Amino acid sequence: MENVNISELDVIALTRELGKKIQQEEVYIKYQIAKQNADNDEQLQKIINEFSNKRTELSEETEKPEEQRDNEKIQRVSRELRRCYGEIMSNQSMMSYNDAKDAYDVVMNRISAIIQKSFEGEDPETADYSPSCTGSCASCGGCG
Repeated sequence: MENVNISELDVIALTRELGKKIQQEEVYIKYQIAKQNADNDEQLQKIINEFSNKRTELSEETEKPEEQRDNEKIQRVSRELRRCYGEIMSNQSMMSYNDAKDAYDVVMNRISAIIQKSFEGEDPETADYSPSCTGSCASCGGCG
């Protein structure tokens, strides 16, 4: 920190204050509670573990040379994987977590966008997050 001037220290101090304020926000608290509840839901964790094992099993089978693949096993494991996914996504703890995470992400995206756009010279009073959907979830930063 030898080459840091007072102005940079002020910005860092303000950023730390922002971090403290974020942790006091209802959206943050709800997200943390939902995350903890999902982590502590033994049934959910069991299904997630089963899903992970099935995904690994499927991956190992599909990576085999074609003549060694067991297509019936691939179909069976794929069905089991879809079943596990359905159970995960219909679990109340997971649904609460996803809702809380979506709300949290909206706020975090706005905060990040305001800071980024301010660094790029935009007016901090009007800079904001404007989601744009390409239709491809692979390139998405999240809906909001």
